[in-house]
Amino acid sequence: MRRSNTGWGFVATNSRSWCSGTTIWQSWLRNALLDDPSHVRESRIVDSSELDFHLPPELIAQTPAPDRAASRLLHYRRAGAFIDHRRFSDLPGLLRAGDLLVFNDAQVVPARFVLRKSTRGRIEGLFVRETGPGRWTVMLKNLGTFRGSLNFEGDPAIGVTVERLAGAEYEIQVSTSEPAHTLLARLGRMPLPPYIRREKDGDERDPLDRERYQTVFAKAPGSIAAPTAGLHFTPELFSQLNEAGVQRTFVTLHVGLGTFKPVEADRLEDHVMHVEAYTIDPAAAEAINRAKAEGRRVIAVGTTAARVLESQPPGPIDPKSAETGIFIRPGYEWKHVNALITNFHLPKSTLIALVAAMTGLEEQRRIYAEAIKERYRFFSYGDAMFVE
Repeated sequence: MRRSNTGWGFVATNSRSWCSGTTIWQSWLRNALLDDPSHVRESRIVDSSELDFHLPPELIAQTPAPDRAASRLLHYRRAGAFIDHRRFSDLPGLLRAGDLLVFNDAQVVPARFVLRKSTRGRIEGLFVRETGPGRWTVMLKNLGTFRGSLNFEGDPAIGVTVERLAGAEYEIQVSTSEPAHTLLARLGRMPLPPYIRREKDGDERDPLDRERYQTVFAKAPGSIAAPTAGLHFTPELFSQLNEAGVQRTFVTLHVGLGTFKPVEADRLEDHVMHVEAYTIDPAAAEAINRAKAEGRRVIAVGTTAARVLESQPPGPIDPKSAETGIFIRPGYEWKHVNALITNFHLPKSTLIALVAAMTGLEEQRRIYAEAIKERYRFFSYGDAMFVE
């Protein structure tokens, strides 16, 4: 395998030119295996560096597309390894009547907030969870050894006391009976990932982020990151999907900070996965089980929905609320998900490992090289891909 200028350490090709340098028999075998996606497996230990790639910084989307459904859509068909370039608004024509889309309806909390010391020193905070009335688990920046009185910027009547927890987390006691989600809706900012650049003390794009770093169907508050594949859907697109006979249901997984954590272990199998809470309600379990029993496709909208589904044992899915630390990576055998809609993800992330588990590692690298060549926009506010 020789190095190319794609940054991947392999020569980017397309399905028509793959035969170059191989025998006709090898080409036939590769396409025969891809016609049956169950054969897309890695039989070796995968090094995390194989999930790395160079991304030109100008391809990191800083704002969403003017219209949600106007994003681009890379359509990848595992049968034959074909790539098409579409718009997200084309999705109803790419799906089949009877397909079941499974969405994550988690709602992003405006989790970033600012506290002020009595000296007016500034402390940046990120809400993680509410553990009891007025008690929050948070991450704080610039606190240092300070342990005096703190107040919320924007409502100094609300005081805060701090207690250190393990690692980088703190527990704070907030002097109000107002629930965390209600208070943060007044005083917080959206917890955009660090690769989306905003002014520290407020940005003219804050109202845009409030609207667009949230799906139109979000209803279960608690996430500190958006299930980004769902950001492309609009009420109009849902109407078109209804007309096409495409069904949908919703699960909930509250996305945490771990979704942005890179794989630091040399071998993927040594990576310790973060744990997140999820819920499958009775209506979702019934819809998924019916689709599977009738031989219809179950399509995960986003890696979070895929992780919820694949955290269930083989067979019928039961309603439940639980936690999952599942790490889906090359070599994984899918139990419930037949296809995937997802954005383009960070290098060396667990999210890109999940995509590689569905496409095969070589194909995932080829797809991403093609997306970079075609100038797709990457990450949370970027474009999407549909893998079937």
